[in-house]
Amino acid sequence: MRILITNDDGIYSPGIAALARIAARFGEVRIVAPDVEQSSMGHAVTHSRPLSFKASPINFEGIEAYRVNGTPADCVALGTHLYTKTDVVLSGINMGPNLGNGMWHSGTLAAAKQAVLLGIKGIALSTPVGKSEPDFAAFEDYVAQVLELLLEKPGLSLFNVNFPPHPKGIRWTRQSVRLYDGKIVPGTDPMNRKHYWFTVTPLEPAEEGTDRWAVENDFVSITPLRLDLTNEAELQAALNSQSL
Repeated sequence: MRILITNDDGIYSPGIAALARIAARFGEVRIVAPDVEQSSMGHAVTHSRPLSFKASPINFEGIEAYRVNGTPADCVALGTHLYTKTDVVLSGINMGPNLGNGMWHSGTLAAAKQAVLLGIKGIALSTPVGKSEPDFAAFEDYVAQVLELLLEKPGLSLFNVNFPPHPKGIRWTRQSVRLYDGKIVPGTDPMNRKHYWFTVTPLEPAEEGTDRWAVENDFVSITPLRLDLTNEAELQAALNSQSL
């Protein structure tokens, strides 16, 4: 199996090193990742300038690795162009969760989505981060279990996976969709210039069976996703009403 690994935290992230080390058990691994952090870039693609790639300054224990001056989606597009027989794209392990509505702006998940758009299975993997970097060794066995489960699944698939710091099991979940109270927090920098932080606060608790509920209760969350955003019920209601 030929595995392409990327992320949105950049080539220097310990999460991508941890994922590459585990994924190497399942096949031939190559890394193509952003040269700088690209968190919350969503599915941005670079079209106004050319992309370039250079050998990674980080030693990945014999794994071929490159850094790209682009977004996570760029890395997948370029990586699968260079390695045309890629079987699966793994994105992560992200330093921070990608749960619920966070999927909309996740660069980690965007890389997996880009893979599916190109006809390749895509799997995004993330974990919460506190004041120190995650202890990847604490859930390494669960990463291996998830990869063994999902890599064997036939067909073109998209999965979003989140690991709590100390898992006690694995759950299949749906996306948690909650309303948020978006806030703009103003401030000033050392030069007395105004700046603003965007923050959100959930207005509703996580429902059982969702990705956020699973991680909050120390379960690994696996959420199968699709690219089709069509609201089928709304579409059918509109067709039935013949309002057009």
